[in-house]
Amino acid sequence: MQYNFQEIEAKWQKFWAQNQTFKAGNDSDKEKFYVLDMFPYPSGAGLHVGHPLGYIASDIYARYKRHKGFNVLHPMGYDSFGLPAEQYAIQTGQHPAITTETNINRYRQQLDKIGFSFDWSREVRTSNPDYYKWTQWIFIQLFNSWYNKDTDKAEDVETLIAQFEKDGNAKVNAVCDDNIAVFSAEEWKGFSGSRQQEILLQYRLTYLAETEVNWCPALGTVLANDEIVNGVSERGGHPVIRKKMTQWSMRITAYAQRLLDGLGKIDWPQPLKDSQTNWIGRSEGASVTFKTVVSDSIGESYPIEVFTTRPDTIFGVSFMTLAPEHDLVSKITTPEQKDEVEAYIEATAKRSERDRMADVKTISGAFTGSYVEHPFTKEPVPIWIGDYVLAGYGTGAVMSVPCGDQRDYDFAKHFNIPIPNIFEGVDISEEAFSDKDTTVIANSIFLNGLPYKKAVKRAIFELEKMGQGKGKINYRLRDAVFSRQRYWGEPFPVYYVEGLPQMIDTEYLPITLPEVEKYLPTETGEPPLGNATVWAWDTKANKVVTNDLIDHKSVFPLELNTMPGWAGSSQYFNRYMDPGNDEAIFSQDAINYWQDVDLYIGGSEHATGHLLYSRFWQKFMFDKGLVPKDEFAKKLINQGMITGTSAFVYREEGTGNVISKGIIGDRKVTPIHADVSMVNASDELDVEAFKKWLPEFKEAEFVLEDGKYIVGREVEKMSKSKYNVVSPDEICEEYGADSLRLYEMFLGPLEQSKPWNTAGITGTHSFLKKLWRLYFDENGAKFTDADPTKDNLKTLHRTIKKVEEDIENFSFNTSVSTFMICVNELSAQKCTSRAILEPLAILVSPYAPHIAEELWAQLGHDESIATAPFPVFDQSHLIESSKEYPISFNGKMRFKLELPLDLDKEGIEAAVMSHEKTQQQLQGRTPKKVIIVPGKIVNIVG
Repeated sequence: MQYNFQEIEAKWQKFWAQNQTFKAGNDSDKEKFYVLDMFPYPSGAGLHVGHPLGYIASDIYARYKRHKGFNVLHPMGYDSFGLPAEQYAIQTGQHPAITTETNINRYRQQLDKIGFSFDWSREVRTSNPDYYKWTQWIFIQLFNSWYNKDTDKAEDVETLIAQFEKDGNAKVNAVCDDNIAVFSAEEWKGFSGSRQQEILLQYRLTYLAETEVNWCPALGTVLANDEIVNGVSERGGHPVIRKKMTQWSMRITAYAQRLLDGLGKIDWPQPLKDSQTNWIGRSEGASVTFKTVVSDSIGESYPIEVFTTRPDTIFGVSFMTLAPEHDLVSKITTPEQKDEVEAYIEATAKRSERDRMADVKTISGAFTGSYVEHPFTKEPVPIWIGDYVLAGYGTGAVMSVPCGDQRDYDFAKHFNIPIPNIFEGVDISEEAFSDKDTTVIANSIFLNGLPYKKAVKRAIFELEKMGQGKGKINYRLRDAVFSRQRYWGEPFPVYYVEGLPQMIDTEYLPITLPEVEKYLPTETGEPPLGNATVWAWDTKANKVVTNDLIDHKSVFPLELNTMPGWAGSSQYFNRYMDPGNDEAIFSQDAINYWQDVDLYIGGSEHATGHLLYSRFWQKFMFDKGLVPKDEFAKKLINQGMITGTSAFVYREEGTGNVISKGIIGDRKVTPIHADVSMVNASDELDVEAFKKWLPEFKEAEFVLEDGKYIVGREVEKMSKSKYNVVSPDEICEEYGADSLRLYEMFLGPLEQSKPWNTAGITGTHSFLKKLWRLYFDENGAKFTDADPTKDNLKTLHRTIKKVEEDIENFSFNTSVSTFMICVNELSAQKCTSRAILEPLAILVSPYAPHIAEELWAQLGHDESIATAPFPVFDQSHLIESSKEYPISFNGKMRFKLELPLDLDKEGIEAAVMSHEKTQQQLQGRTPKKVIIVPGKIVNIVG
């Protein structure tokens, strides 16, 4: 009976689908366990063998937990909004929904072939209106909320209005915009409705504001920092500039401290936690206010606020640097400096924030021509602009202290800014601290040699006394821009009355994407939704109507931006708990049962994007009483990358000849990627196939070695652009999904990157055939009801112990080795006992589920192996009750004898001396002595 893996795998994939084997209920008496993968974006390229690595690991754990008696939720869906589908639509005119559906079908086909135990009844797609209805719903909840610092949580905006009506805003302690004017209750009541709405926007957790963004003119959209690589768009490599735009933003900064604190109670990788900690960037220091010096060019004094972690260095301030985008730059630049400043601002706009932050070598800037007054010395301090200061970080202004900061020092030296001798003529005595001369006090703070923390406190004290500063905690984290100038994204449930945003009532959600003739921005620069002709909101009929009906009385224009890619992925894990619910985002019964994700597996590249925003949304939903936990995932694992082994041919410079790797010698050559499908396991290139693939080489001379063209090899990221992609479809076709699953785990520890080598999969495929031969031979089944031997039980229980430990520790690679050892041992023992082979099938099942199901069925079981109880380890089978002693005569081992371990020396000697082989060796002689080391040796000296 042969191992027909193709037939077996097709059979059981069909069985699982028809019987919904992995469907999880929300009302089980079993303990829950929620295993989640970061859902994929369905690209047109489909999956390569690197993609399933994390899915296989999570599937092993999910299957293991089912065997352990848990009710396992293991869902899958698609992050199906996104720029690639939109770009394809722009190029071809095909609606993004069509290409997305095609790509999803391709992904589903590939995922099913690998045999994952997903509960497909819970599938979600972020581009499905039934799903993004709830993304829009959460947006409305955020809009209708504010952050109360006193209670340290989000509250309904109605509670804020109640405070305004009672006491005005003087005592409101909120996370809000800066520089909000103070008003009384009477003034609030006297404001127009529009004015009240404008004020509320300054407090709402999602709000409209003019923001510096990464604008990509070629794509016609704003890009997030993680969508930009080396100053150009990740998609297409187009230039990106900094630009001010009115955008929707999320006030994630309200949760900065809670996001930091929450990292201490979740089991996530430390490097990922460090990334979030650094991104949030908590620092303690002082807010200091400098005032611009009035001059003929600047008719009034402007306050400039800076944040510094070292207020004790304030006397060393030699100049001030503003971000080129700072609002005050245009107001304080003198006519003489105007051209230089504007040219610098224009140049800076072409650099992304990420580039500016990373560039520590380039020194550039421009002098504004204006000065601020030093708060203590009253001396003028020049104001410069420099692109190393970012408008969105802190206040967009820094006090520059060359004696305490290398970058400030380099800037000052580069532009010949005077660096004063701060030690000259300064009273640093202890008595100076009581002097009324603030200049002396300031000098003393800086120079007296106080311990750092005391010096900082003293500086803050003096600044507060002068009314020009206060102690402050600052965060690098900035509010998240939530608008995208794209078509293929979630529409905002927003219409505009007199330019102010209004939320559509939740009962009329979802607001679905309209049809448009083209997916590019309009000729007047509006987002693609500006091309829609049916995109207005009728407040009486409560529906979307044609734009021709807009009268600004009952029919109003709808928002033209769409939401960013992270919108749909920030709550999908909760929606999986109750995806078919039309009345609520999920029922309270469902959320109270599943609670949170127990195991989350996905890429580390999402550390400061998806994972940070998701934690923010979860904490907001916790504040609103919607979820029972303020962290959505207890444990997270970042799987490593499976890299590809690229192939290269080498074109000789000058001749154009293509030189085989081994004979390049001193020739100057250019390496060129070759498609790995044209290279065999011996690194030999199919030259004719290569010439057809790249016609430019059709007439090239290929210089061979020993009649063959040998390519070069290099391990790189698996990518279509490097032609080193291996499709899982091909592997499943030739070796089977179980071989693929085992091999991906066998490659190495889950968290580490490892190179793919297709030739290596023959090892796991051979193992599966050997496993099959334990149960069957050419005549059929070999298994019997015979009692297992002691060795059989020892091998089995050693395997149970190791595999269970490995799975619990996510050491899946060592389990595969353990299976191989186990099968080798049982084969050598000629084991046929059902009592051994049944539990072995269950042990193998999480890793190689198809063959395990078939073995289970052949063993006579009608039900799936999926929920069969995991074998219980019995320590007694590993406890040795006997010892095989080497019996030596005059130091030479002649035979072995197995004896009970509880025998004492006398018993051992009696057993050995009475044995017939001993008598044969002695031939009637009496030994001089018998040396016995219990548990080790017996040596008869004679």
